[in-house]
Amino acid sequence: MEVTPIVVFNLLILAFFVVAFFYQIVYILVVFQRKHAPYREAKTFHRYAVVICAHNEGLVIGELIDSINKQDYPKDKLDTFVFCDNCTDDTAQVARSLGATVYERPAGGQIGKSWVMDYGLRRLKEEHGDAYEGFFVFDADNVLSPTYVREMNNVFDEGIFAAVTSYRNSKNFDSSWISRGYATWFLRESKYLNNARMILGTSCAISGTGYLMNARIIEKMDGWDFHLLTEDIQFSTFAALNGLRIGYAHRAVFYDEQPVTFAASWKQRMRWTKGFYQVLVKYGSSMVHRLKSREAAPKRKNGRFAIYDMLMTLAPAMILTLISASVNAIYLLIGLVFPSLISIYEKQVCLGSLFMTIASFYVVFFILAVLTEITERKSIHATRWHLFTNLFTFPAFMLTYVPIALAAAVKKVSWVPTQHTISVSLDDIQHEGADGATAGDDGEKAGRD
Repeated sequence: MEVTPIVVFNLLILAFFVVAFFYQIVYILVVFQRKHAPYREAKTFHRYAVVICAHNEGLVIGELIDSINKQDYPKDKLDTFVFCDNCTDDTAQVARSLGATVYERPAGGQIGKSWVMDYGLRRLKEEHGDAYEGFFVFDADNVLSPTYVREMNNVFDEGIFAAVTSYRNSKNFDSSWISRGYATWFLRESKYLNNARMILGTSCAISGTGYLMNARIIEKMDGWDFHLLTEDIQFSTFAALNGLRIGYAHRAVFYDEQPVTFAASWKQRMRWTKGFYQVLVKYGSSMVHRLKSREAAPKRKNGRFAIYDMLMTLAPAMILTLISASVNAIYLLIGLVFPSLISIYEKQVCLGSLFMTIASFYVVFFILAVLTEITERKSIHATRWHLFTNLFTFPAFMLTYVPIALAAAVKKVSWVPTQHTISVSLDDIQHEGADGATAGDDGEKAGRD
């Protein structure tokens, strides 16, 4: 092999990927060996407030509140609050009719879920003081399995977690190749990322919805103090930097509505990607400093690794993929315009690198789709045909992150609410995929192994 600058560059990129992300292969092996981290039944039924941030969610919020009301948990230990953000539909009326307390945020002020959370949590504090030991956070389109709160309480009762996240399933896996892409990613995230982190005793990451915050954290912040475009990743990064541990309850299952069209998905993932960049810019230097300085790293077990894990989560894979593809494409273009400057061998290297970048990306996510569908089959509510086609469309879905990452790097992105229209009960969800591929006998089984 002839050693040229482009060859060296490509080898360095390859080496970084192998070294930086090998730990995620270890995660998979850990899950195969241990399946999940055991946790015991709680000694105490803690008192919680369920908080739901909503903007014109009248179509879907009823099913969520109904699933909360049906929880296998003492009724006097669980109160539901809906933070209505300038709603112009019947969200508030539907919520009140089902027993929820509604705080209506007037028009004006900062736009976005994080600001509504801050408003609502401050009002909760003013009106209820220290009545609650934790706050569940859900989006209005979610639906909970009957034992969700009990399982989350089991992990929370250990007393060592700043937050607890849960098993994120989809209530519309079968809607389109886009919704299947989302659902596969979240199932994989639950099983092979957060589950592995919990087994190894490091910190997990919250993901938008379906999590429980320790009230002590909210008290120290005097509300919700995370307002970047991805406030969930911002909090997870903050937790890692400050030695706070996020737990995972694998038997606590909730169902989430996924976007169906590519246009809606593009807008949402643009916001997510821009938010990842924002978190990387805000905390990146601190994370690198903590990793380099033993004195500065959290003293908690696996604290340094939790920081590394979050740093790798934030964006380097996509950024490096973009850099690698761009450098090879530019190098190749220069060679085509000025043939005397770039040798034929180097042009072949560039073409080969571009092909391998796409091919390896596709193969990796194909394997992850196969792995996720095999191990999580009982949790997936879909036809066999859609499961089969998803093996090929999931890598394509993930490949669309490449142009999204590029666009998010150069465009201004603002928070835009995602429209939710799929109103289904837990029974409806669990009877999808009725061609013999029934998924999970009940919500309690999903994510158990």
